[in-house]
Amino acid sequence: MSKNKIRLGISHGDINGISYEIIIKSLLDNRIFDFFTPIIFGSSKIAAYHRKALSTLNLNLVSIKSTESLNLKRANIINCIENNTKVELGLSTEMAGKASLTALELAVSNLMNKKIDVLVTAPINKQNIQSNKFNFPGHTEYLEKKFDVENSLMLMINEKIRVGVVTGHIPLSKVAESISTKLILEKLRILQNSLIRDFAITKPKIAVLSLNPHAGDNGLLGSEENEIIIPSIKIAREEEILAFGPYPADGFFGSFSYDKFDAVLAMYHDQGLAPFKSIVFDKGVNYTAGLPFVRTSPAHGTAYEIAGKNIASPNSFREAMYLACDIFNNRNKYDELTKNKLTTSQGNFQMQS
Repeated sequence: MSKNKIRLGISHGDINGISYEIIIKSLLDNRIFDFFTPIIFGSSKIAAYHRKALSTLNLNLVSIKSTESLNLKRANIINCIENNTKVELGLSTEMAGKASLTALELAVSNLMNKKIDVLVTAPINKQNIQSNKFNFPGHTEYLEKKFDVENSLMLMINEKIRVGVVTGHIPLSKVAESISTKLILEKLRILQNSLIRDFAITKPKIAVLSLNPHAGDNGLLGSEENEIIIPSIKIAREEEILAFGPYPADGFFGSFSYDKFDAVLAMYHDQGLAPFKSIVFDKGVNYTAGLPFVRTSPAHGTAYEIAGKNIASPNSFREAMYLACDIFNNRNKYDELTKNKLTTSQGNFQMQS
């Protein structure tokens, strides 16, 4: 392969969870180096600790100081964690939170400076990472702030189904008051653009879920459908977004209706993610749509309860790496086609003039 291989950055996440296990397992197959060059932002010392704890995982990492000295045929690691950082498997510690944030900050800095092409984030603990530098519910909100993006979309991806959420990491008690026609439309526009540009779907069909049981039963069980969600769908259709609904979530997923659509927009986190994870098991990917760069992550957490036991599945993390590369390639193709069409159109206009 040429030096134009995708440079795939990995932030190592919580060092006391399963992050290093799934990273190492995902990078053991040498065939991946035909598609991308992995760069872990973390610690070779901590990686060695996990390899020793897992005993069977023999992955050689090349320590580099920056992406300028990449080994294109190996897994690379940039050491950015203090040497005295202590691993305590299965425990949430302040030290682990600090290590998570340090790696994430450096990885994002490299992404913003175009030293890596895509970013895959290993799971963090949303409590121990909190500090004066990270005061966010999760990666999604942190990345919005870093990239100065007003709104993005948490989009869960699998070959069987794509699910986005209108409201993300907020308490259930706050969901109804947070939903508005404006917000739903913003999420629909992000989803539409992502399906076209990132997933190469020409005319995507989007299912919109209701908020209340039975889609509100014509106002008997809630007014949000009639007053907020249905008007949002009508405006979206006027904008040539093929949005349909609102569909009651239980019947929609229970009848496999998602097979008829390119994506689903749920109103809140668990409404979309609970059925998604039931359907895809351990092969789901979390993608942040609407950012100027590509970021994916596995659709699971730190899994402290199985850390160090060599039983964590790398499937979701592996899928996250491949999806990041697919989206990166799709974006480049779409942008190139759009650029060519614009150039041709301008040329034709000048000839007519």
